[in-house]
This record gives sequence, C-alpha cells and structure tokens, in this order.
Amino acid sequence: MKNRKSLGQHWLKDRDILLDIADSASVEGVNEVLEIGPGLGTLTSALFQFFDKVTAIELDDNLANNLPKSFPGKNLQVVHEDVLKLDLGTLDLPEKYVVAGNIPYYITSPIIQKFLHAEHRPEKIVILIQKEVAERLAAEPGDYSTLGLSAQIYAKVTLGPLVKKEFFTPPPKVDSQVVILEPLETPLASETTMSLIKLGFIAPRKKLIANLAIGLHKSRDEIKAIFAKLNLNENARPADLTIENWCAIEKELKA
Repeated sequence: MKNRKSLGQHWLKDRDILLDIADSASVEGVNEVLEIGPGLGTLTSALFQFFDKVTAIELDDNLANNLPKSFPGKNLQVVHEDVLKLDLGTLDLPEKYVVAGNIPYYITSPIIQKFLHAEHRPEKIVILIQKEVAERLAAEPGDYSTLGLSAQIYAKVTLGPLVKKEFFTPPPKVDSQVVILEPLETPLASETTMSLIKLGFIAPRKKLIANLAIGLHKSRDEIKAIFAKLNLNENARPADLTIENWCAIEKELKA
C-alpha cells in the first residue's frame, strides 16, 4: 500500500527491530497496548507476541479498514481517529495499559504531552521517533531543552534501539530511535516551575540570568543574587540547569 507523505508514513519491516520495540513496551502484568499509527500492522504483529489485546489508533481510512483483515482471530480493536483529537475516556482501556508506536516526527511532542498529562496515564510509552528528538528527550545537563525537561519532569526517560533510515520504506531523511518513557507517580516539578523553564528558554543561547531578568521584569542583580544563594554559575545557560535547579529558583522567587 502506497504511503501518504502528508501523514509522515514510513514503513518499518525489520522483524528483529519490531520485536525489540514490542519487548521494550512489555510490562509484567499488563496485557493491553494502545498502538498509535499501526500502518500496515508490522509492529502490531510484534506486539501480539507480548500482549493479549491491541487497540490501534489509525488516521488513514484505507489502513484502518484493511488492518483487521491481517489479524483474523486476534483481539484487535481499530479506532479510525486522529490520536491528538481522541478522547481517551471513550476507549475501553483497562486500569493498566501501555502505549507504543512508530510516530510521525511532526506530532512527537503533542503525543508525549497528551499521554503524560492524561487522567488515565499508561504504565509506559514506547515510541520510535526521529533520533535527534529522542536524544533531546533523554538529554542531560548542558543539552537540556524545554521538550526534554517537560518530559523528564513527568517520566523517567531512556533511549532504546537506534534504527537506521535504510530499514524504512520509503527511507526517511534521518535515522530514528526508540524512546521509553515511564510516567512518574509524582511529577518532579510543578506547572509553575514548568512555566518558569519556558520563560528561561526564550533565548536558549543567551545567559539564563538575562532571560529571567527580561521575562520576570526584574533586575539582573536580583536574579544574580538568587543564583549566588543557590551556588549556581551566573554564566549558566538554560540548557545547563537541572530540574532541581529550576525548582530551587522558583522557590526563591516566591520567597
């Protein structure tokens, strides 16, 4: 079946890689997976090696109609819907479920945010995305971004298998990588702190003190005093600070 470029469709057919992704998604005692963008069903087939039921969300009408024909006798539910518009409450999901999928690059961030902030969150989110974006999600101090921090506040983030572009049909322009997100029971920071982080990244390459002074309408000396009290380098840029650093700054601003 011909891919639709507008939907970012690239088919992954390597059986070993697909099984690695499905295995990464498995959680003891969890029998159902919500698959995003099943496409031709190659990952769906691998997921059935680890799960009893697959609920597949597919936007492409042709693919949604054809998918059940490939899995006769399997416990497969296909939902023809845009995952970003889908009300998860309308799905008959069990108390514990996981999310898996080969995600179009352009909707990576909104999909992650949707499930990390869902009322009924999954036990794990395992998605194949653009390698560069995967690395940003799992970044460490010095390479942080709002995307990475917004994910790591709500989940433990680790990288899975690297998938070279030649394993796809048609090949995308870049390599992909699996990223594994395990939602935390309690977020590491508040929404207020997240708002401060976004403010700090208004100019990522500039010194954080300057960004905060402008964004908070405070003098640089006021922000410098907070940095000195917290033993933070006054030359630090937004990408250098940990979640704990941001929480400490937010606390001092409230004091």
